Amino acid sequence: MNSWIKPHPFTCFQIVGDFDPHGCRCPKNPYLFCRANIMFTVMKIAHVILTHANPQQLQRLVSKLCHDNADIYIHLDLKTDITPFAPIAAIKQVYFIQNRVKVYWGGYSIVQATINSFEEVMNSSRVYSHINLLSGQDYPIKKTEDIHRHLAANEGKIFMHFLSVENEWQEAKPRISDYHFINWNLPFGTYRVEQMVNKLLPRRKLPEGIVPMGRSQWFTATPASIAYILQYIKENSWVAKFFRLSWAPDEMIFQTILYNSPFRAAMVNDNLLYVDWSLKKPNPKVLTMEDAPALKKTEKLFARKFNIATDSEILDYIDHLTS
Repeated sequence: MNSWIKPHPFTCFQIVGDFDPHGCRCPKNPYLFCRANIMFTVMKIAHVILTHANPQQLQRLVSKLCHDNADIYIHLDLKTDITPFAPIAAIKQVYFIQNRVKVYWGGYSIVQATINSFEEVMNSSRVYSHINLLSGQDYPIKKTEDIHRHLAANEGKIFMHFLSVENEWQEAKPRISDYHFINWNLPFGTYRVEQMVNKLLPRRKLPEGIVPMGRSQWFTATPASIAYILQYIKENSWVAKFFRLSWAPDEMIFQTILYNSPFRAAMVNDNLLYVDWSLKKPNPKVLTMEDAPALKKTEKLFARKFNIATDSEILDYIDHLTS
């Protein structure tokens, strides 16, 4: 692996610690260089896409995101054959994540795929103002220039949907208080083992002083905050151990880390993503042409989720709207 240390102009060492004036390196977070050492500003976005299927829809999303000041990183589920996605890899400024993992819904593997993707972004020699995490079933619903303009106007801001698990999202409490073994193939049945363990053992708790937060796994953050997340997980072994025993940890781990950090002040409780949960199901509604008025009206920058096998006309409509 290359060195983690990559310069970018939006690092605030007042937040993450002091820096070495000789090497302009932050000793508390070796991912970061001193802002004073960077004599230019580039408002460039890194889009990170987690996907597992449908190369045609992914190619359409990538084409829509393409911009001179944007790079696109794609983590393709290791269970998926990469061959049909080869044409996408040929697109300028598109990079497939090398350290792929097999992703399973509800498990820690989604967190690991995200971490691996962030690592490769931070290991690149490219300078970004924001890192935007999307799924392959998301789609921009504003003009590309407007998306870049919005993020440029909000330098240093982190856009996440976060709720207090204790007070606002109480249905998520069992995710962290109970033992979940979704990451293991247990011989006597995962559910039966979970039931037995949760009857015998006391409830799980986060370390003293850590406030559990969470909601949507999709967010837009700064390189400094991503570097903090990666360094925090590296230096605090309890994080991976605790969240590996949680259900759907991808919806909590990143919000919890940043909310309990000096980056809390930079967090905006809006992940810029339109989602319709009106069906009251575990997954959001697949958006179709009947959702066109709502998509036209919303101020969000992106929407999910779409499926061209269900309705491709809605993407045509969005393309026309944002042309």
